Amino acid sequence: MTVATGASVANLYYNQPLLSEIARTFGATPRAAGSISTLTQAGYAVGMLLFVPLGDIVERRRLITTLLCVVAVALLITGLGPTLGVVIVASFAIGVTNVVPQLILPFAAGISPPAMRGRIVGQVVSGLLVGILAGRAVAGIVADLAGWRAMYVGASVAMLLLAVLMRATLPIAPASSSVSYRTLIASLGTLFRSEPIIRDASLLGALNFASFSAFWTTLAFRLQEPPLHSGSAVAGAFGLIGLVGAAAAPLAGRIADKRDPRRTVGVAIVGNCVAWIVLWLAGHTLAGLAVGVLLLDAATQAAQVSNQARVYALPAAAHSRFNTIYMVCYFVGGASGSALSVIAWDAYRWAGVCAVSLGALAFGLVVYVVRKP
Repeated sequence: MTVATGASVANLYYNQPLLSEIARTFGATPRAAGSISTLTQAGYAVGMLLFVPLGDIVERRRLITTLLCVVAVALLITGLGPTLGVVIVASFAIGVTNVVPQLILPFAAGISPPAMRGRIVGQVVSGLLVGILAGRAVAGIVADLAGWRAMYVGASVAMLLLAVLMRATLPIAPASSSVSYRTLIASLGTLFRSEPIIRDASLLGALNFASFSAFWTTLAFRLQEPPLHSGSAVAGAFGLIGLVGAAAAPLAGRIADKRDPRRTVGVAIVGNCVAWIVLWLAGHTLAGLAVGVLLLDAATQAAQVSNQARVYALPAAAHSRFNTIYMVCYFVGGASGSALSVIAWDAYRWAGVCAVSLGALAFGLVVYVVRKP
């Protein structure tokens, strides 16, 4: 499950180190190319709303393998797209259909003993982080060697192979509920209104991920400018640096098993603020960016694991729906961070991106202090 989560989630992030290359291919502006990242994350939020609740009423192995086949088609269309418009639409489709990680996470949590749930969620989330960061690194290297289109074609083949593997190895997971799809979707609003923990975790998670997405959406453009003058391979290499942050996920999971996970979220927000201050002051150097990435990835993943441990401590029969609510809010925050960062980049360059991210985190700190656990 950990490997499958990492391999599939990478599809969402291949575009980020490639945005400058894609813009060059089609003669597009950074804002136009940046919409690829924004719409991929927005599509992911839509896909989670449409498909992840099905995990409570449909056999999960069949659902996972079907979606892997569909996202393979979307990846292939993106890689072969003749115009920027086709690439943008296909990227949105990638987001909508690439929700397999969010079906696997509640699957893993549901079969975990309660005393080990935080640790196991941390392990699977660490696979998620490895997929996100290693995916960026692989995309940068492949684009440098064979062009950005080759990355998407290769990813399409990989998803078909993964579908075969999941069909052969996952246990059959019967539906945990027999309600209709319409009732299931309607229940999302009821769960959101009735459960203060899901509202708190969703808002804090969205604000954290907004700052994280702002960095990765604009990094390729920052590296192109003086004094850095670097390309997609260097942008992808920052994903490898951020892999060190993957160690924070299992650690945060163990802490969540023993202490109040919300407190860990608060510490992580402060850590993200420190990361962005470093990126603002030293973001004109590769060393400064590297230190900022380490802090940003570690803090973001600590917050994510702790928030998800809170979500999966809620009633197991609704795990897929609680996860849907949380992750839809999370990626709406990510898409908003991407969109605002591209606008800020156009207007004020790197300083504007840093200001947007610190503003989101400052709001998160206010929410953390004002709202009671």
